[in-house]
Amino acid sequence: MGMKYLSFNLLILFSFFIIYTTVTGDEAECVYGIYVQTGSIRRAGTHSTISLTLFDNLGTQLEIPNLEDWGLMGPGFNYFETGELNIFGGKGPCFNGPICGLNLTSDGSGPYAGWYCEFVKVSAFGLESPCSQQNFAVEQWLAKDEPPYQLTAAVDVCSGPARDTIRSDRGLRLSMVTS
Repeated sequence: MGMKYLSFNLLILFSFFIIYTTVTGDEAECVYGIYVQTGSIRRAGTHSTISLTLFDNLGTQLEIPNLEDWGLMGPGFNYFETGELNIFGGKGPCFNGPICGLNLTSDGSGPYAGWYCEFVKVSAFGLESPCSQQNFAVEQWLAKDEPPYQLTAAVDVCSGPARDTIRSDRGLRLSMVTS
């Protein structure tokens, strides 16, 4: 049943891309598919707000302040539950290069604030942009009471010139825009 549900959500994401590009014709926008795997460790799930910042090695970045706003799992779905794979999708500006880094941040709120993320997989596609797909092995707690006692995980697989990891408090924000 899980594979059937996953296939259905992929179909929805692809349909969203086709409809969006047909209706708007806006070539500067890309569609993003994001898969987030919560760990199977006891108490790995969370009710906190999770934000995600993606970046490339040329300085382009996309910040999603609340990943649940991009959720494709249906109304009332509880995201980031122990052992679950969640699917998110939305549109935003296209990157200049392949996506090669992320900052994943929990706001530490709610009754179950700690969260263990195994991985994040990101796919991006647009009419005038090359398709990009990247897997990020996070394998870390975002919690104040579990090592490494941080609410942010940074994964940077960018090659090329050395660069600083994008800080989560830069203030750049992008929310899902509907037309």
